[in-house]
Amino acid sequence: MPKLYPAFEQADREGKAAFTAHLGQRFALDLPGVTGWIGEELSPYTQAPLGITYPQADPDALFTAAKAAIPAWAAAPIDTRLMLLMEALDRLYRDHLFTIVQAVMHTAGQSYNMAYAGSGVNALDRGIEALVYAEQAMRAVTPKAQWARRFGRSDIALEKTYRIVPRGVAVCFTCASFATWNAWPSILASLATGNAVIVKPHPASVLPMALTVRVLRDLLTEQGFDPNLVTLCVDTVSEPLGKALIKHKDCAIVDFTGSAQFGAWVEANAHPALAFTETSGCNTVVIAGAEDLDAAIRALATTMCMFSAQMCTSPQNIYLPPEIDTPKGPVPRAEIAAKLAEAIRTLTEDPRRASMILASVQSPQSLALIDQIRSAAAARGEVLLDSRPYDHPEFPQARTATPLLVRLGKDARDLYAEERFGPIGFVIDCDSAEDALHQATTDACENGGITGFLYASDEGFIARAEDAYARAGAQLTINLTGAMPLNFAAAYSDYHVTGLNGAGNATLTTLGFVAPRFAVAQSRRPIAETREAAE
Repeated sequence: MPKLYPAFEQADREGKAAFTAHLGQRFALDLPGVTGWIGEELSPYTQAPLGITYPQADPDALFTAAKAAIPAWAAAPIDTRLMLLMEALDRLYRDHLFTIVQAVMHTAGQSYNMAYAGSGVNALDRGIEALVYAEQAMRAVTPKAQWARRFGRSDIALEKTYRIVPRGVAVCFTCASFATWNAWPSILASLATGNAVIVKPHPASVLPMALTVRVLRDLLTEQGFDPNLVTLCVDTVSEPLGKALIKHKDCAIVDFTGSAQFGAWVEANAHPALAFTETSGCNTVVIAGAEDLDAAIRALATTMCMFSAQMCTSPQNIYLPPEIDTPKGPVPRAEIAAKLAEAIRTLTEDPRRASMILASVQSPQSLALIDQIRSAAAARGEVLLDSRPYDHPEFPQARTATPLLVRLGKDARDLYAEERFGPIGFVIDCDSAEDALHQATTDACENGGITGFLYASDEGFIARAEDAYARAGAQLTINLTGAMPLNFAAAYSDYHVTGLNGAGNATLTTLGFVAPRFAVAQSRRPIAETREAAE
């Protein structure tokens, strides 16, 4: 896929060279209130420190500078802001995409292709999408109107002026495993509507956001705006600054992508700031029937392996009735479970193929979680496929793990009814197809679910499933097979998160994601003719 990029070979070489030049160096950003230099990124591929340090700025200084930058930016015409931000996206694409690819690989652990497609061009598309919605929301506010009404014997005519007023300073939190995909639309939605943004990257994945911030700051400076409209706030795992930023008196907007635990704290404590969240999802699969069972199993196995299931849309729980309907007759669920385990094994047994699909594991915590679930499942269920490290052909020190697949009963909800981040899958025995659907949608509703996946041949059952998943607030994919990953979310046509369950309250992308970032203030006065007559 990257080879479709113009002058791919040259861009790839330059991107790798630019990334390498950052290693072991200070990342130059002229931020206000710098108190020191910090950095603790480790490459999941080499398990060695990147050695990059970033300026750590005092949060009070960042908020003060951001507030001072807003008035001139908010006064600029809508077209000026939108065109500048489109230029920023263009520069990220033309001049920095392949540096960002390397940065994402060596912080998040994504494969080269995923870093290009998912964290690169698809994330840029999501940024453009946010700008389109921002324009729609702002254009819906007419600048001026004339109004007249008769009061008794008098005719009153007023001239009304409407002004878009930004909320203030936004704080954008980015996650370790997929920083750009959520951050770019969040940053652009706030900037387009006249706000300033403090970007708060995860300490493990700073470089993609530092590059983004520098592109935006350079462009703002070139165009005569205050670069402190976009700043970077770096912290460490041991001394986090997130809560202090959210509770700061000048924080007006919070965009958060990350864990359900901290996301719940954000939603409960951000007020009076607006909070837009995407947290974890317990993503579910119901297999009730299949026209082509082998194709369905291959599609599911591939998606469960993709980036070692470190995406918020990765399928985790597979709910199976005692038998699955196929054109050749019913197939027992034990056979379905065995087929899925074998399909995953086949995908991951060749290290070169595994490296392209599984990539690497971002955090050692995921490996510890695999050990925990393996031990629990051995006591309460069955390990269908054990996890093991694989030898990455390019990076011998890479942190890797093939998927763990376990089979459990419904009584083991404490193990499976929450997101288990990393290459872990659960096959859950259910009483019937209707019970499988009920269990899956209940878990999505009660524990948060972004996506759901369904394989069924009965149209009545499919219709019931669409209703049930809609009520549970999870997007549903039905009977999809083929080359496309089941959880691929396309800009411009796929909504991401509904806001109807615990997986987050914000949707990429709707007007509701953008419009609340500004308010409308009005003034009114008698129109000129009325004023002249009164005088």
